[in-house]
Amino acid sequence: MSYITVGQENSNPVNIYYEDHGRGGGQVAVLIHGYPLNGHSWEKQERALLEAGYRVITYDRRGFGKSSQPTVGFNYDTLAHDLKALLDHLDLRDVALVGFSMGTGEVTRYLGAYGSGRVGKAVLMGAIPPFLLKTDNNPEGVDRSVFEDIKSAIVADRPAYFKTFLDNFYNVDMYAGTRISTEAWNNSFNVAVAAGAHAAYACVDAWLTDFREDLPRIDVPTLLIHGDADRILPYDATAKRLPGLIKDLEFVTVEGGPHNVAWTHPEIVTPALMDFLGH
Repeated sequence: MSYITVGQENSNPVNIYYEDHGRGGGQVAVLIHGYPLNGHSWEKQERALLEAGYRVITYDRRGFGKSSQPTVGFNYDTLAHDLKALLDHLDLRDVALVGFSMGTGEVTRYLGAYGSGRVGKAVLMGAIPPFLLKTDNNPEGVDRSVFEDIKSAIVADRPAYFKTFLDNFYNVDMYAGTRISTEAWNNSFNVAVAAGAHAAYACVDAWLTDFREDLPRIDVPTLLIHGDADRILPYDATAKRLPGLIKDLEFVTVEGGPHNVAWTHPEIVTPALMDFLGH
């Protein structure tokens, strides 16, 4: 198992767990997972990438999976710096940064803050940008009360909250037994409740990050994939607003797709991803 140290909390180092698979000389794809899962959640796409000869790197965000579970650093400046530390540590070049859900925030903030010197392409899947919070200058956003209610639900009963969250993550009422099995749902639940309790709570505030100044700085070809039935990051408040904000953007809308289309609709997502990375 491989770790890098990205920070410190009192006497404890903050370590990020990562996996580095495939052909060393192949094109590199770095896959950044969504809340509240871990790097293994990319298994359907990772398998296809490895079979096509890619070098595939996954990592667990601080607070999740096998990474440290600190109570600090759950903001996108720090999370993007964690990503930078990994890319620098492995000295990666011409990387495809592939983010899902919360991972789209790392991709966007990394490119906005550090530029594309190490990056050749970007993928945003189930996107959190441009700005999720409803404000006077962002009327398309979501009311703050929604996020305060989420935090209250996590404090009251975190496992119960994750049950509701994952039902909406996969649109279980639509796809149970067809596109999401009970066993796959249970696996996601087990991963979610194993994450740090503080991370589960603190990440909610990170979702309200304003990425509108980062988006024009993205100067690499970018693929956007989003389900139009996404109940976690609603299509109209997120993906629908991104064309015109990113210079070189391809947009794939998954009809009827829930939030985690990488799992429920791999027959659409994986070919779109492979085609984009390959051309």
